[in-house]
Amino acid sequence: QVQLVESGGGLVQAGGSLRLSCAAAGSTFRRSAVGWFRQAPRKEREFVAAISWDGGATYYADSVKGRFAISRSNADNTVTLQMNMLNPEETAVYTCAAKAAYGVGPDPNWYDFWGQGTQVTVSS
Repeated sequence: QVQLVESGGGLVQAGGSLRLSCAAAGSTFRRSAVGWFRQAPRKEREFVAAISWDGGATYYADSVKGRFAISRSNADNTVTLQMNMLNPEETAVYTCAAKAAYGVGPDPNWYDFWGQGTQVTVSS
């Protein structure tokens, strides 16, 4: 079992940056892949980025490559998503998810545990 809590969301101007954190509790987090997803009003959930259990593999949506960076500290039980050059179309609720597995991937159905999400609003 893994409990996830996101933080770091807020209001930022277009072109700005935010740093999201996903704090975890639970014995299996250190053996879990973690993904970030986002969902805007009236839109489907969208994959953003994911990281393997040891940080050795990362995976990004094409739309965020070169602007976002995912990292993790298993010592601190946290996964961080650094988001740069944000644009208004990226306004959404950002949620982290985890799965106790050695793989990593973009399919939200693959993940077993989800946080409540944090709101990110990018103003134009």
